[in-house]
Amino acid sequence: MISKPDKNKLRLKRHRRVRGKISGTAERPRLSIFRSNKNIYAQLIDDVAGVTLASASTLDENVSDATKVEQAAAVGKAIAEAAKAKNISTVVFDRSGYLYHGRVQALADAARENGLDF
Repeated sequence: MISKPDKNKLRLKRHRRVRGKISGTAERPRLSIFRSNKNIYAQLIDDVAGVTLASASTLDENVSDATKVEQAAAVGKAIAEAAKAKNISTVVFDRSGYLYHGRVQALADAARENGLDF
């Protein structure tokens, strides 16, 4: 019997393939997201220096108890505000192999609405 491929292994394979093509700099950092079953996390990463410039997640106090999509939008708004505080206006979006749908799309749209350009 042929077994089904593991969804997370396929996602990580997509993520590695895309990461070979995109990279963040200090002027234009990489907006990387991670989505777990309960939470969603976003980071602005300078890959040249290997440092995280800003981060936001649903674990922060300012994110309310709402639906997961609404929480993702709040994280998108928070990461955009953190980027503004560091004078960052353009980023490279790294969806980490996830489909651009649902929580990932809500986070990206909220970040765009609040001033990030990608």
